[in-house]
Amino acid sequence: MNEQYFISIDNGSQSTKVYIINSKGEVIHSEIEPLKPMLFRKTGYVEHPDDDLWDSIKVALIRLMKNFKGDVSLIKGVGLCTIRCCRVFMKKDGNLAAPVMSWMDVRAYESFEDSDEIAYTCPTTGYITHRLTGELKDTAANAFQWQFPVDMETWNWSEDQNVINNFKIPKEKLLQLQMPGTVLGTVNKAAAEQTGLPEGLPVVATANDKAVEALGAGLIDSSRGLFSLGTYITSMVVGSENRPAHDNYFTNLSCIPNRYLFESGGVRRGMWLISWFRDLIGEELNSKAKEKGISPEQVLEQEALKVPVGSDGLMIVPDWLAPAYQSYRKGVMIGFNGLQGRGHIYRAILEGIAFTLNNHYQLMNKTLGHNPEKIIISGGGANSDLFMQIFADISGTPVVRNEMSGSAALGAAICTAVATGCYPDFETAVKQMVKEKDEFLPNLDTHNRYKQINEKVYSNLPLLLENTLKEMQKLEVE
Repeated sequence: MNEQYFISIDNGSQSTKVYIINSKGEVIHSEIEPLKPMLFRKTGYVEHPDDDLWDSIKVALIRLMKNFKGDVSLIKGVGLCTIRCCRVFMKKDGNLAAPVMSWMDVRAYESFEDSDEIAYTCPTTGYITHRLTGELKDTAANAFQWQFPVDMETWNWSEDQNVINNFKIPKEKLLQLQMPGTVLGTVNKAAAEQTGLPEGLPVVATANDKAVEALGAGLIDSSRGLFSLGTYITSMVVGSENRPAHDNYFTNLSCIPNRYLFESGGVRRGMWLISWFRDLIGEELNSKAKEKGISPEQVLEQEALKVPVGSDGLMIVPDWLAPAYQSYRKGVMIGFNGLQGRGHIYRAILEGIAFTLNNHYQLMNKTLGHNPEKIIISGGGANSDLFMQIFADISGTPVVRNEMSGSAALGAAICTAVATGCYPDFETAVKQMVKEKDEFLPNLDTHNRYKQINEKVYSNLPLLLENTLKEMQKLEVE
């Protein structure tokens, strides 16, 4: 097969990453553009400023195309992976009618409030598709059932009048839905001028960002689970049927048409918590990292490696962003005795994330009757050997990371490869493009130690803290 390239747009909560990936799943070139800080105008309101999502994509793509030294004619299409659960209001001309509501914004989950200025409402995938192509189309697999009147069985807009009435969105203000792995349109002249993309390049439907990431991580059967380490951290397993939501999981549309993903509870602002701690320490850490010729995170990891399992009794509940329906929840550090240093705090953050996520993962699998043999770790956190080993030791299950940690970008490229005929189906594309890199096996003694800590103390912490945090919230309001 002749060389073929695919462009992936990974539009996240903190940055936009763009890639050129070949048919073997190898990154040929990539660029990144940070997003502006979120706007917090009011409690519960979290917005992307200006037109930041689209603007960051334009800047990153211009650099990507300028710095790509290969044959542009071999680029066959572009796949979108944008932040899920955001809410976009568009004017008739395609411009924003209001700032994009982040997935953290409470209004993103409320009933639609109509106005004459709003011509369309959609997720970020629909908005960016329109910016690139001028089409009013979107992937079916990014329309969430608690935001839009999607039928999870048909993968189309619901025909049930009660459902339609509940969401209060006029049908003419919804975009046309298509399955993942199909062409939504082509890059128009205006977008080509603004991004450097070739005019006429196919733009391909993918899914919501977690489903795209699952595909790019190689999660296509029940033998494995996935831990997704992003701003929102969660775990997933695959399914073949739409199941009603449960306290221990919810059903998500897959990046493969007519398949489903089950997703556990997660950690909000998960990997952001690590960045927050790094930046909180400040200049001394940066100076030490520069002196050693490594990153600040690597300095912290070196210090954390010297800390024993359980961080000498220091435990962290990683609730740095509470859900809207449990606004009393807060992040907690407990167990200081004056002997711990920043290495202890760093390790305790990693252990707290791993304990929390694994507990959600185990509850989900127990409810579903699943028993995956391995866990794939995806996202930037997979680059840390310490974090990988902690996940293996806490879960008691082998964990693997792939050659490409940016699974969302690879998933978008896989969708594009299928849509443009490079591969006949998703399974073939995954086999050819996703490659495992490392496996971390659990240490039995360490696993037993973590199991003891979790069962006797850690798993009970959120409930033990609940009344105290509720009382604190009352005092804050007063």
